Amino acid sequence: MSSQPNSYTDSNSQHAGGAAPQQAPERPAGEDPARRSLLNVRAEVGKAVVGQDATVTGMLIALLCGGHVLLEGVPGVAKTLLVRALSTALSLDTKRVQFTPDLMPGDVTGSLVYDSHSSEFTFREGPVFTNIMLADEINRTPPKTQASLLEAMEERQVSVDGLSRPLPVPFIVAATQNPVEYEGTYPLPEAQLDRFLLQLTMPLPGRTEEIEVIRRHAVGFDPRNLAAAGVRPVAGAVELSAAQVAVADVTVAPEILAYIVDVVRATRSAPSFQLGVSPRGATALLNTSKAWAWLSGRSFVTPDDVKALSLPCLRHRVGLRPEAQMDGIQVDDVLGSILASVPVPR
Repeated sequence: MSSQPNSYTDSNSQHAGGAAPQQAPERPAGEDPARRSLLNVRAEVGKAVVGQDATVTGMLIALLCGGHVLLEGVPGVAKTLLVRALSTALSLDTKRVQFTPDLMPGDVTGSLVYDSHSSEFTFREGPVFTNIMLADEINRTPPKTQASLLEAMEERQVSVDGLSRPLPVPFIVAATQNPVEYEGTYPLPEAQLDRFLLQLTMPLPGRTEEIEVIRRHAVGFDPRNLAAAGVRPVAGAVELSAAQVAVADVTVAPEILAYIVDVVRATRSAPSFQLGVSPRGATALLNTSKAWAWLSGRSFVTPDDVKALSLPCLRHRVGLRPEAQMDGIQVDDVLGSILASVPVPR
């Protein structure tokens, strides 16, 4: 599957090439309280994380859609810090699980524990019972443990001993993986990759951004103390729920629906791909485009919204043919060519 650099971090001027926006434009303060609160989240996260506006926006889109996110980036680009800062700004609970080769499914979902006092087995909740579960280095655990998340990601519940236990609302998985290290890793199966709404790549910071990172540490910034950094809650479950209702009301013209289908179907016939995007991917592209349109202050979806979300929404749902990999062809380049070739509705 694709591990290409994420065009979600590119300039907004690159939409024609399939790039996604970095951040939603600011709107008048009195326009929509829910939108204003969510846009303020980015500023709060920026107090702890430098230069990852695109990833923060992607995480907000995932929360608006109730979807999961796969974060790719080399160690040290603040993947964990970003999730912690985002959950703080949104007043959401978060739990982190370090995925290792010896991690068992029950360590994630929870398990039955014998209570010697009552002489009965009681269920002990696992870390999946949270709002944002950070699955750190998810590809370092065997497929059996990876599969333990499938029900949670799709059904928002965990089944143990024949009983289904619902997960908190909202619930999303933010999983991380290192794109350059393959020893001791287990590739994520297509069924699990398809359950991630977006794949976002966190790039290394530019020179100016890295200077700012070092400057903050020089004056005493402690990534373990978000309160000292000034990160505070500016939104919560109420605002998020109101925003989700507003996103559902965003209008999508029939021409835009057909455009989404045409883009997805083009991936299935692309010579470089052995695996195209499924209908689930088309639905994901529709929902994320609606969320981005709403964050941008519009009540309707445009073709640019679809283009903006195409790469982060589709890149992990396709697979290159071996000969294409040998030729050095990149998934994002193929998707960019598809976006350039599919007729845009006027």
